[in-house]
Amino acid sequence: MNDAPAEEALAFSATLLAAAGGLVAAINAGVIARGFDDIRPAHGFAFACMAPDGATVSELADHLGFTRQAASQLVDELVHKGYAERRPHPHDARARLVVLTERGWSCTRAAEAAAADAVRPWTAVLGERRMRMLRDDLQRIAPGGPIRPTW
Repeated sequence: MNDAPAEEALAFSATLLAAAGGLVAAINAGVIARGFDDIRPAHGFAFACMAPDGATVSELADHLGFTRQAASQLVDELVHKGYAERRPHPHDARARLVVLTERGWSCTRAAEAAAADAVRPWTAVLGERRMRMLRDDLQRIAPGGPIRPTW
């Protein structure tokens, strides 16, 4: 697409963003359908950072692109709802580690099942071979680092 006109690049960008937005919405709907109706997509992005070994509020803030204060408020909400808990940091006496509770892990498993349900129709359209190729291609071009909410 190096020589593609700007319109084609814009159309490609819009299509890819629509697919990503649709995927986030489908996963969120699947999580809600599985009984976790007090969760929103930003929580799932935080869960990804906390799994498997927990994270500090500063690490969550960096991962989510939030201020430390906003990340702390998100953690307060997750603790209040029973999805996470604060524990002493094993290597830094000044820090607290935020870890998923069993409820948080259950929600994470629900999100994984919802993600599988969300991409199943894509596989039906593209076929398993092309889906693997698409995944591999996206892994090659996607930027490294955390997956962040953009809203």
